[in-house]
Amino acid sequence: MREVLDELNQWTREGEEIAIATVIETWGSSPRPLGSKMVVTRSGKMAGSVSNGCIEGAVFDEAQKVLKSGKPKIAAFGVADDVAFEVGLACGGHIEVFIEPMSGLHAMVIERLRRNQPVTLRTNLVTGEADVVENWTPAASELAHREGDVFVEPYRRSAHLVIIGAIHIAIPLHRLAKLMGYRVTVIDARAKFASRDRFPEADELIVAWPDEAMSKITVDNSTYVVILTHDPKFDLPALRSVLRKPAGYVGAIGSRKTNANRFDALRQEGFTEEEISRVHGPIGLDLGSRGAEETALGILAEVTAVRFGGTGASMKAVRT
Repeated sequence: MREVLDELNQWTREGEEIAIATVIETWGSSPRPLGSKMVVTRSGKMAGSVSNGCIEGAVFDEAQKVLKSGKPKIAAFGVADDVAFEVGLACGGHIEVFIEPMSGLHAMVIERLRRNQPVTLRTNLVTGEADVVENWTPAASELAHREGDVFVEPYRRSAHLVIIGAIHIAIPLHRLAKLMGYRVTVIDARAKFASRDRFPEADELIVAWPDEAMSKITVDNSTYVVILTHDPKFDLPALRSVLRKPAGYVGAIGSRKTNANRFDALRQEGFTEEEISRVHGPIGLDLGSRGAEETALGILAEVTAVRFGGTGASMKAVRT
């Protein structure tokens, strides 16, 4: 829903009649994952994608029929090999799309997303009836999925990368994170490090000690904390502030020896092995990195793998 949020807000203000198409099932090659959205107005506007182009025209036509009848439907589409190749696939596939008129419940979900509040939408694909679960927080890796005739779409808060330690690696990291759609907060007790000149794209700069800053930040499984200070007087307060909170990711820069020393100190303070094991340290994936940019890429790659439940392995070695 977030990928078409701006259009939905604008079209709603304009009083448009809107149909929402959602990918609910795929077989074979599919260019878009479950939950992908395409939205269509009766006046002919469209936004989003359910197939990267190969069946959008047909979905548009079906959406017009749904808007005319007012009744939702499941539309199945086969993607032929030659058409699939044109949109970057090796072979064809099969896609099912649920098309429904936008309702007041969708407007409620949109408002929750605008406020950056977690919410889950559950839709009965037979009756078209839906309900919203407002206080349920999905697991970090849980995505849109089907449970029999019910399609479940968990919307967590926007992914939030918290960088503790405004060192040189943090500069390309914050830029990469913004490119990937994260909201980014940079924390450092040293004002000359956490400056707008160094971090022009950060959503928030906090000049404070890590524990003080983290006490003001909502931490849940959409929060990804990267500790880059490499100094015990910053590292330990930062780790203390997040290890007992449900952060989606906690990583700490430094060698194995450095992290072992940190972990020993935390054990002495009463942190459990389970709590300590949550720390990804040394941080990042092994990309053979040398410079700050490559190191930042390795860090964000690991965060991404944890966020979406990936293995971090080469695609050549992964069975799909």
